[in-house]
Amino acid sequence: MSEAAVAEAPLAGPKPVFSNGYKGLVLAFLLLAYTFNFIDRTIIATIGQAIKVDLKISDTELGLLGGLSFAVLYTLLGIPIARLAERWNRVSIISLALVVWSGFTVACCFAGNFLALLVLRVGVGVGEAGCSPPSHSLISDYFEPKRRASALSIYAFGIPLGSMIGAVAGGWLAKTYGWRVAFMVVGAPGLILAVLVKLLIKEPPRGHSDPAQKAPSATAAAAPARGWAMTELKELAVVTGNLFSHWPVTNMILGLTMASFAGYGIGQFSSPYFIRAFGLDYATVGLVFGLIGGFSSGLGTLAGGFISDWASKHHERWYALTPAIGLAIAAPIYVLAYRVLDWRVAAMILLIPGLFHYTYLGPTFAVVQNVVETRRRATASAVMLLFVNIIALGGGPLFTGWIIDQFAQFNFTHPALGAADGGLGPLRLWTWFGQPDVSTARFSALCPGGVAAHGAPAALAGQCKSSLIAATRQGILLTTVFYVWGAFHYLLGSFGLARRLAAVAAERRAGEA
Repeated sequence: MSEAAVAEAPLAGPKPVFSNGYKGLVLAFLLLAYTFNFIDRTIIATIGQAIKVDLKISDTELGLLGGLSFAVLYTLLGIPIARLAERWNRVSIISLALVVWSGFTVACCFAGNFLALLVLRVGVGVGEAGCSPPSHSLISDYFEPKRRASALSIYAFGIPLGSMIGAVAGGWLAKTYGWRVAFMVVGAPGLILAVLVKLLIKEPPRGHSDPAQKAPSATAAAAPARGWAMTELKELAVVTGNLFSHWPVTNMILGLTMASFAGYGIGQFSSPYFIRAFGLDYATVGLVFGLIGGFSSGLGTLAGGFISDWASKHHERWYALTPAIGLAIAAPIYVLAYRVLDWRVAAMILLIPGLFHYTYLGPTFAVVQNVVETRRRATASAVMLLFVNIIALGGGPLFTGWIIDQFAQFNFTHPALGAADGGLGPLRLWTWFGQPDVSTARFSALCPGGVAAHGAPAALAGQCKSSLIAATRQGILLTTVFYVWGAFHYLLGSFGLARRLAAVAAERRAGEA
């Protein structure tokens, strides 16, 4: 049966009424689920230095643990899970996903080497693939179009909230009990939350909050037994076309990708940088970045949704302009923070950029949900996350970790050049290419885990330390370029966005006529 021939039936029976209080409860539980999602996803950033030293791994391997290992199956499984969410109970999917990723997080505490931890982090990604696509779809059914950016920004508040809790709890646990206990303690509560989500959240009708919405019939709701693979491919093609064949929407997704690339890359190594450069303990660093994430990043996430919903009443281009302006302001402030050589001043400065940086989340999620049909919203979220996370989550930490390793080697063999600009190597890249590496000394061999072996000469220990500190700063500064890149794409996306949203609305009205 062709897609055009699939009939749509009105919502059967009286339309259920959900109070604002109940909608708030649903949003609170989905926010809590996403918070645990990010606690378990990003705790590597907080306790990564302890893992690096204990397992004697490189920053490239640390980047793999925090990014690509998690991202591959997380992104690839997002599509089939989203297609299931278009037909099956979304609440059950989220609950089951919570059990899986929380269980694998707990299991990470038993990893005895890098490979074992890598495999378990892949398992965490498998579970977390079932969180956002069905959650975005549920929120879009509970909240009408003009409130979606605000509602989705509240959901996205789980990113800074999870980062805050993971940083504070993970840092204290790593300092007090070790990194293995940290995995166990942050993973276990998700198993309890899975039960609460299943018991307390109701599955709403598809398109419940859309005006004059028609729900798909049983024929459309379930793929036919024959030719299901072709049907699924056609659905994916339609959704991908909606997201990537229209300039404004495509640029917003590209902006999200570049901003996330920088965010994941820098976030993975911010805590290790403060530990390496300033000698802070895990608990102090966790508190510093917990406050930064919870305060400035949290406010920025919420502000992005509410401001764009308010400003869009005047012109819908503000769904793109709000993040464009925010990222353009945040980037130079990040550069300033990581050039400061006093950790207290650096921490105070880092309270500022998150207010502007994270404004991109709510508006982008809302636009993606609003440009597709009701029965394709989970799929649209999964396609967006596939594109974003395979590049940003998979590549950001890996890129920054690899860059740090390269700078560490260069600084180790050319200490005078590495420190010539106070550790601002990205501003003097010509020295890297202009100077031959005549030394056979390898940083990775002489400084395993970034630290000289026990009993090594003091000069070697000092050289290992200074090379890694400068390299970490250099890698972070170089990665900030992607914030500017993201701001540029959001600016491009503001041109024609209102026309695209108006065209989608007109197509829906024509389809209902």
